[in-house]
Amino acid sequence: MPDWATMLRRLTQTLRLMVGVPDYEVYVAHRKTQHPGEPIMSYEEFFRERQNSRYGDGDGRINRCC
Repeated sequence: MPDWATMLRRLTQTLRLMVGVPDYEVYVAHRKTQHPGEPIMSYEEFFRERQNSRYGDGDGRINRCC
């Protein structure tokens, strides 16, 4: 029997990534396991950084392929 909660969580994550919505929980988990002791951005900082990375930060340059 499939684990519906896991399937739904993965589907939601996939759909968010497809439309460009970053996954803060995955970021936090990664920072805690791979970079312990280093600061973790707040959700607002994380969202702003991801938006700037995708659309540019007002300097006229867009940091993506198309």
